Amino acid sequence: DFSKAMSQAGTSQFQEVIRQELEYSMKVELDKILATAPSNELEHAKKDLEGFKKLFHRFLQEKGPSVDWGKIQRPPEDSIQPYEKIKARGLPDNIASVLNKLVVVKLNGGLGTSMGCKGPKSLIGVRNENTFLDLTVQQIEHLNKSYNTDVPLVLMNSFNTDDDTKKILQKYSHSRVKIYTFNQSRYPRINKETLLPIAKDVSYSGENTECWYPPGHGDIYASFYNSGLLDNLIGEGKEYIFVSNIDNLGATVDLYILNHLMNPPNGKRCEFVMEVTNKTRADVKGGTLTQYENKLRLVEIAQVPKAHVDEFKSVSKFKIFNTNNLWIALSAIKRLQEKNAIDMEIIVNPKTLDGGLNVIQLETAVGAAIKSFENSLGINVPRSRFLPVKTTSDLLLVMSNLYSLNAGSLTMSEKREFPTVPLVKLGSSFTKVQDYLRRFESIPDMLELDHLTVSGDVTFGKNVSLKGTVIIIANHGDRIDIPAGALLENKIVSGNLRILDH
Repeated sequence: DFSKAMSQAGTSQFQEVIRQELEYSMKVELDKILATAPSNELEHAKKDLEGFKKLFHRFLQEKGPSVDWGKIQRPPEDSIQPYEKIKARGLPDNIASVLNKLVVVKLNGGLGTSMGCKGPKSLIGVRNENTFLDLTVQQIEHLNKSYNTDVPLVLMNSFNTDDDTKKILQKYSHSRVKIYTFNQSRYPRINKETLLPIAKDVSYSGENTECWYPPGHGDIYASFYNSGLLDNLIGEGKEYIFVSNIDNLGATVDLYILNHLMNPPNGKRCEFVMEVTNKTRADVKGGTLTQYENKLRLVEIAQVPKAHVDEFKSVSKFKIFNTNNLWIALSAIKRLQEKNAIDMEIIVNPKTLDGGLNVIQLETAVGAAIKSFENSLGINVPRSRFLPVKTTSDLLLVMSNLYSLNAGSLTMSEKREFPTVPLVKLGSSFTKVQDYLRRFESIPDMLELDHLTVSGDVTFGKNVSLKGTVIIIANHGDRIDIPAGALLENKIVSGNLRILDH
């Protein structure tokens, strides 16, 4: 046993030496990169690289999945409240004074590349020519006009989306919403083999764009604080932020949740509220809230030991998942940020660049910080508050008559007989937004649709109705044109179907 202990000590000593060497090499490389910064960018680049160095240090310290499966427990009953209970409290007469304490923050760092678009995802047209950003501004403007309040909108951009977003913001200069932006950090991608940055200088245009990345939305705490905006908003008397992904069209300001935060029934305010909703089979990979070492904790699939992944995905054991709609106290962010006490697990995201080089980027997720805040709470909200548009299949749902649009908010049509959305799977010919739009002369009537699968070269004429389960498959080399005015109910269409113009 003694020799075993000695060899283990030797191994850990050896690992420590390697860690120190890696950290030293990283420091040398980052110093070289920083030396290329022009004087007007120096301060900014320094902050970014300091933040990255801390993350890299933690990455070298951590080993294997970051949760001990044996310690995971179901959250206590009262730690996740049903939305109905919160809504049942009603609203106070002075809802305007409560609203005036709120800031809406949208995570706007993502590009539309997965849907074949250049530029920020928030600028993709979603409904009647309105983009994600248009709908967000309309929602907040409607609130401010209805209650005579001053709820501002804050966009967290990344270096990928900042320029394009700022150009577009001019069009809202007359709207009744103050809009602020700040940028999340810019971190260097690292070579998977050498664990050194692939960037040689600080520039991030042209061929250097691939050298840098925005480090996930967990970066919000540090960036918001460093931008000075956090202090300004506290100075204006703001108390809570409502954070959500800009592509989640269900994430509108909820007055009942806000009231619960500002006027808690037990007199003790929550610093962090996470909206969760019930899992369906489509959400088995979503992060879930658990009780861990007497704290609410968000556990993501990447943190789960391999042997327990199936258990984690089980809809019966872990019934809810995180929508990433979060309500957080500004004063708590300031306090924790100043103490450097926000603890978020590192997500290692492997990527292969166009030239075939394997890199990793180190990221964090905003919801993972829940365990650092006092008196956190989960609220189990209706599924309607989670309506993300990640693909053109999602886009088809929100563009269709399943939803009606009112003051920037989408609500499920009352004509739909059941509250769930149909399952839609559009094939690869529909992946890019411009291809998708070309294939629909008008969006079909989908009020009575349960399931739609489309594969291959398929186009839809005007005023098509889809009901029940519809499967349309054009094999390689075939093409199917669904004629204008067609009604497809519980149909499988395959082979070749050309509608010729006479």
